[in-house]
Amino acid sequence: MAERLDFIQHRRPITFVDLFAGAGGISEGFLQAFTADKYFQFVLASDINSNCELTHRVRYNHQLGLDTQFITEDIMSENFLPNLLKKIQGREIDVVTGGPSCQSFSLSGRRKKYDKRDNLFLHYLKVIKALRPKYFVMENVAGILTKDHGKFKEAVMNEIRSIIDDEEMPHMIAYLQEMLIRTKSEFVRACYIAKIRMELAEEQQEDRYRDEFFTLIENQYRSLTKQIEYQKSKSDINVNTIRHGLSLLKHTKERESIKNAIIQEKTEAYIDNDLFVKPMNDFITFLDDDSIIEQISAAFGDIEDFEDYQEQVSDLVEMIRLYSLTLDECLASLREYAQNDNTEEEYNQLLANIRLYNINNPIVVNAADYGVPQSRDRVLFIGCRKDQQPIVEIPATITQENQVSIYEAISDLDFIDNGEEKTEYENAPVIPNYEPLKRNRSIEGIPQEAGHLYSEWSRIGRLNHRFTFDEAPLYAKTNADFDAGNVIKDRALFNHQTSNQSADVMERLNIIVQHGEYDEQCKQELRERGLMSNKRNYTVLNPAGIAPTVVTMPDDFIHYSAHRCMTVREMARLQSFDDNFVFQGKRTTGGKMRKSDIPQYTLVGNAVPPLMARAIGNAILNVIR
Repeated sequence: MAERLDFIQHRRPITFVDLFAGAGGISEGFLQAFTADKYFQFVLASDINSNCELTHRVRYNHQLGLDTQFITEDIMSENFLPNLLKKIQGREIDVVTGGPSCQSFSLSGRRKKYDKRDNLFLHYLKVIKALRPKYFVMENVAGILTKDHGKFKEAVMNEIRSIIDDEEMPHMIAYLQEMLIRTKSEFVRACYIAKIRMELAEEQQEDRYRDEFFTLIENQYRSLTKQIEYQKSKSDINVNTIRHGLSLLKHTKERESIKNAIIQEKTEAYIDNDLFVKPMNDFITFLDDDSIIEQISAAFGDIEDFEDYQEQVSDLVEMIRLYSLTLDECLASLREYAQNDNTEEEYNQLLANIRLYNINNPIVVNAADYGVPQSRDRVLFIGCRKDQQPIVEIPATITQENQVSIYEAISDLDFIDNGEEKTEYENAPVIPNYEPLKRNRSIEGIPQEAGHLYSEWSRIGRLNHRFTFDEAPLYAKTNADFDAGNVIKDRALFNHQTSNQSADVMERLNIIVQHGEYDEQCKQELRERGLMSNKRNYTVLNPAGIAPTVVTMPDDFIHYSAHRCMTVREMARLQSFDDNFVFQGKRTTGGKMRKSDIPQYTLVGNAVPPLMARAIGNAILNVIR
């Protein structure tokens, strides 16, 4: 057992589960976090890829000696939640973390409409509804705030607010039963109650309340069509549009199955920036609740026979629109009725009581504010169970003036040449002009005489307060190799290897460095020398500054002095991973294979920086009850 008893015996464990765990950046940061009386106990992690599992097994089970479980499965699978519940064996989970895949709404590239990954947050929240932790953290790119003009962010917030305290809901329903009788028709009251019960129902009972809801709608529509001449009621295009539209709405599961199949096919076939995108997106849009409801609403407006029944038509259309709302939107739509009933104060109190989680606004953080030598903006949705204290910010641990520079982070690793792999630390050349940038710091990056250089913290490791490393770091290419003991160990340094670049590539990188940036003048010289590549961007790292957002491509960054691509270990330093955290599996892979193999560079580039995760973890530990 590698966990130190003198650390844990006077502290209370706060259990956490890490979904979409990737390499383990959040897990690593949470294990670093602690207070005088609390620490995080790592119960389970999950990801869809086997190399993520391998990296976790080697780090947390083998090296740290933890009994953390791992689920290698798609969170959208029907078996995912049952498997998770089985593995945690009834243990209370205090905190759930996760970053649902964000490629489709990243600001760094084109945004794809109707990407299956957009729905991952719903499956993440499905786990939250089942586990009901004290806190949950959903991390994502800044692009989520502006996707679809902010509608995506609002959808996330509405879904979070729709997680209900079941014990309080009967009080709200009793109030609505009485309030709606006083303010609206029996039809409206019955529709609202059926809709709310449908939203609250377990999956096996959902169909029952959906049928009840649509029976009310269809009966009301049938009574209206009695005002229309019989033959017209059977042949009129608008009458049939409403009738058939209601059938389409009712067949929710069938429509969702079709939509998901198309979205899956789009993802698998890489449909993007081609002539197939629009027709496929248009068909998916046609199947949306809102699209069908708009057609129904327009059809109502075109039926002249209904002109004398506008109140009934208005109520009916309003109740049809109700179907597409989340529970939170549904409840919010009742506020006007509560105001008319002069019971808004009672309504507001009941609404506050039934919401299981409080969340104000997403929190925007930047990794550089937490001792990470990288500018990496991220958005945090932190849900706080109503018996806990809300978290409205993650305080920075360092000021902008004290940010960790690239030179501090990686200059000691610059003893590697083109096409080499280094497995021991060596003396690296120094650049006198930048040596003054080095300063002793605390783990969090605060300048401190009694501290260590950032590079020294990386070598020493940031978990020594909690763990004794009985097992040395090791590398395995696959899970099968790890199980068979076919591993590489007895090294001081892992993941420090450069590609064997051709003379043309090396000359290209030298020219880019001489220009300082990959601008039009640089590109013109490359064209003249026949050295132009198809890459859209190169970034020459500034040793005195911080890195741009670390991504998954090794040749996006050019080393400031060696004029080469970065190694996995250097990229990991820019992310704040310790050197004894070994990234497993293939170092890199080409093209589409990166999506299935998840090589080391992708593991690093997609990770949450551990030092930023440490700050998030400490913010939770400081207030959790």
